[in-house]
Amino acid sequence: MNTYNDYIKEIEERKAQGLHPKPIDGAELLSEIIEQIKDTSHTHREDSLKFFIYNTLPGTTSAAGVKAKFLKEIILGESVVEEITPAFAFELLSHMKGGPSIEVLLDLALGEDASIAAEAAKVLKTQVFLYDADYDRLKAAYEGGNAIAKELLESYAKAEFFTKLPEVEEEIKIVTFIAGEGDISTDLLSPGADAHSRSDRELHGQCIFEHNKKMQEDLAALKEQHPDKRVMLIAEKGTMGVGSSRMSGVNNVALWTGIQASPYVPFINIAPIIAGTNGISPIFLTTVGVTGGIGIDLKNWVKKKDADGNVVVNEEGEPVLEQAYSVETGTVLTINTKEKKLYKGDQELIDISASLTPQKVEFIKAGGSYAVVFGKKLQTFAAQTLGVEAPVVFAPSKEVSIDGQGLTAVEKIFNKNAVGTTPGKTLHAGSDVRVEVNIVGSQDTTGLMTSQELEAMAATTISPIVDGAYQSGCHTASVWDKKAQANIPKLMKFMNDFGLITARDPKGEYHAMTDVIHKVLNDITIDDWAIIIGGDSHTRMSKGVAFGADSGTVALALATGEASMPIPESVKVTFKGEMKSYMDFRDVVHATQQQMLKQFGGENVFQGRVIEVHIGTLTADQAFTFTDWTAEMKAKASICISEDETLIESLEIAKGRIQIMIDKGMDNEQKVLQGLIDKANKRIDEIRSGEKPALTPDASAKYYAEVEVDLDQIAEPMIADPDVNNDDVSKRYTHDTIRPLSYYGGTKKVDLGFIGSCMVHKGDMKILAQMLKNIESQNGKVEFNAPLVVAPPTYNIVDELKAEGDWEVLQKYSGFEFDDDAPKGAARTKYENILYLERPGCNLCMGNQEKAEPGDTVMATSTRLFQGRVVKDSDEKKGESLLSSTPVVVLSTVLGRTPNLNEYEAAVQGIDLTKFKPSGKTLVK
Repeated sequence: MNTYNDYIKEIEERKAQGLHPKPIDGAELLSEIIEQIKDTSHTHREDSLKFFIYNTLPGTTSAAGVKAKFLKEIILGESVVEEITPAFAFELLSHMKGGPSIEVLLDLALGEDASIAAEAAKVLKTQVFLYDADYDRLKAAYEGGNAIAKELLESYAKAEFFTKLPEVEEEIKIVTFIAGEGDISTDLLSPGADAHSRSDRELHGQCIFEHNKKMQEDLAALKEQHPDKRVMLIAEKGTMGVGSSRMSGVNNVALWTGIQASPYVPFINIAPIIAGTNGISPIFLTTVGVTGGIGIDLKNWVKKKDADGNVVVNEEGEPVLEQAYSVETGTVLTINTKEKKLYKGDQELIDISASLTPQKVEFIKAGGSYAVVFGKKLQTFAAQTLGVEAPVVFAPSKEVSIDGQGLTAVEKIFNKNAVGTTPGKTLHAGSDVRVEVNIVGSQDTTGLMTSQELEAMAATTISPIVDGAYQSGCHTASVWDKKAQANIPKLMKFMNDFGLITARDPKGEYHAMTDVIHKVLNDITIDDWAIIIGGDSHTRMSKGVAFGADSGTVALALATGEASMPIPESVKVTFKGEMKSYMDFRDVVHATQQQMLKQFGGENVFQGRVIEVHIGTLTADQAFTFTDWTAEMKAKASICISEDETLIESLEIAKGRIQIMIDKGMDNEQKVLQGLIDKANKRIDEIRSGEKPALTPDASAKYYAEVEVDLDQIAEPMIADPDVNNDDVSKRYTHDTIRPLSYYGGTKKVDLGFIGSCMVHKGDMKILAQMLKNIESQNGKVEFNAPLVVAPPTYNIVDELKAEGDWEVLQKYSGFEFDDDAPKGAARTKYENILYLERPGCNLCMGNQEKAEPGDTVMATSTRLFQGRVVKDSDEKKGESLLSSTPVVVLSTVLGRTPNLNEYEAAVQGIDLTKFKPSGKTLVK
């Protein structure tokens, strides 16, 4: 009784938080509940029935296995439960989404009792989450002459699991709710500080709108006022879902505004409707598709034009916007899914065809994209087994092919990795494509959700198609608190068992590696033609093409080795001129964004597209600074075009890093890491022999736009400013305000500096060490007038710095150094004016553990400047996170303010900053 009593105790504790009982995923607890159900006089029998029927997680959880087995006993008459008839038992099995439930249904369908077999077949015809073992059983039974197996295969070949679903309703009545003005980051919907609770969906739902109870109450009241309508959450004058690719954000929106997926599965809602004046962030829109939701580009604010058709600008040169139509909270609108239009009454507001493509409508009909992906696979298997041609049921993949037009780099990669397309047909941007995925990454604050998704889709092992997959520990590296201790070991064991290389060894035989996931993925990507999927928006490798994704898309890639998406348009970025000696490559990255916006009149041509950057001469470590930042440019992805020798150098570096992982004991029984080294050697041989040079686009490729960055124009360090006091709220926290150092006049107070995150590499740590030595040489000592937090991205970098003497320099000036044998058990809340050497990992950039003090002005090398991410507001002052290069951060903390240009130039004199020289070669085929 201990397990059940513990559960009752937990229920009472959750009641105090306004929460319902936590869904059951463990076999031990559910087994005890079943025994109580069997005892008709048991005190807890009524509650036990409710828990069994309505509160048990489906899929491959151990509880699901116990539940499926008991339902099988009821159907066979081996157990009798008055409240659960055999018919009801079949219904419950139909909601369990694969795994043990499919095994039980196949047992029954292929069994000797004809009437039970017929009922089991009815349920099986509605199921899509079948795997190879299930396919093998069906095929063997069919070949053995089993009539039910033949009936099932015929149904699957016709895709009746899809065709017999209700059609999408023609009109969807909605009521608007403005969640904020300007870009809305996923931090608003699922704050980083609440990452620990993401797998507990009801608890996590309490954090939406960053725990703003007033907004939550307003949303609940709006739903009460409009019980017959769906709520559409809106980013007014901005883009919805920028920043991290959080399934938890969509889950929260769905929990508050969506539809319950199953009456027998708690807190899993689907079909949210979201919108933004400037649309939806690409990675967030993918996540919406996972849940069968709708994302709309409202375009309800447009650039004002004068009588001659010219765009009107304000005093700052910014385009003036005027409202095309209002979507203020409480506005009642209609989505017409047949006409693909948005209406207000009888007034047509906008065409929303892009939101209701045939493929997206299928996702809506099926309740999410997973069901469509698995359904297509099941239909193909059934047709092949029967030896028939599968009828065209699903919307055919859109294939765009333009005669005489060359291919961009991303078009080449997609054509190489595409599956199921017309043989011999060359595809261009706009085509809808299924592609094989080479590398997959799961990070630790979304990993528990990914494991839940894998359980829900009944997956038990990684697809053999995937070359390598990695589970990180970087987002929870800063503080080894009770939350991390409860969640992370469980996650690592699940992923290790599933077939991933894991940062922590469940057996404890190798040292825990909290390296930043993007750095690891950048190392284990050993093919410039690869496709990478990772559970973070900064999955943007400098080899291959990488897409940040939600936890569900990561799970799908792990389980199937595939992903589905349109081939994106590309924007070509090239460079001219010469970097000034005192500039750092980080300044080039920021200037690229600034010059692009200037060249295109404020239009962000990068948004939703692939940035094809002709970087040529920078190795993958250094080039990653550019590709990483493309998330802040709102690009869908990025691709580095490298010279042959540069790519070879990058691959040699990657081989060395992978070998270190092998030497630590991180490889698995399948020798995945050794396989990656072998593939890297093969790729190097291909490049050196001329058999297959480094990836380049065709000279006749077509781009949405081309941007040429003039290095001569970059005269001083460039800083991305959140512009927290801009009168136009929509212009705050956008990453688009890029300012020169001189803007601050050497007088802006800096309260804390941060060097770390995925934006820095080994060179940045060496710059820091050299600057400290220079300052001591010039001043006799180093004194910090603001705290400086330093978090190297990887342990490899720490080891290399130790070998080269730079770590000793950092130790000399530090007042705190991480200790892996005694990691911090609580987040730091106060800082002294010293140098903190923190554990490798995300640290302040993630914002889920460590933060700056409220109201601080932070100068950081990181990626995020969203409100509340790195620093919260205080009652007296808005917190602000300014993003800049390593030397600017160092000098700002030594001075306690922004430096002027003369101070900066003097401080970096003689230091080997990260330099970049445009390639002198023609990087096209």
